Amino acid sequence: MSLPVHPFAGQRVGYARISSASQNLDGQTDALNAAGCEKLFADTASGKLTERPELTRCLEYLRAGDTLVVWRLDRLGRSLRHLVETVNALAERGVAFASLHEGIDTSTSTGRLVFHIFAALAEFERELIAERAAVGRAAARTRGRLGGRPAKLSAEQVALARSRYAAQDATVAEIAKALGVGRGTIYRAVQQTS
Repeated sequence: MSLPVHPFAGQRVGYARISSASQNLDGQTDALNAAGCEKLFADTASGKLTERPELTRCLEYLRAGDTLVVWRLDRLGRSLRHLVETVNALAERGVAFASLHEGIDTSTSTGRLVFHIFAALAEFERELIAERAAVGRAAARTRGRLGGRPAKLSAEQVALARSRYAAQDATVAEIAKALGVGRGTIYRAVQQTS
């Protein structure tokens, strides 16, 4: 499948990110300029944040035939999974991806191979974590631990809340205050019987 190429496509577009204002973008922007980036976008935001306005603008700017260039992989993705999803979404639009530090360029067959190896390792890691978590939960269950968040109310407190709610001698807010919990906890306790 060949995607239509934008008339101004073929640009190398750089994206840089620093985590705090006390850091400096110069090293990244110098490397991106040296790599031939014609346009640069830069954010000052933690990589964990979903909202990165300049990244959003950058992704909207890219056209089929362009290459998104970053200094390092961790500048683009919040996690390896997020990075893989972003690069795959770019590929579907006909946009290549390059990371200067790791030497990855998905416009080449070798670059695509290396990136897919990274993606496979990320998936493998997620599966290992899920397997270890399942083994841990099973071991806890055999020892009588159910896991999850501890109940806020004891069985006696739930019975008291239900009886006071049914008798309508106190409001939900008053019952919650007397038991030291929020109103939502009382509503959930009452609904468990219905």
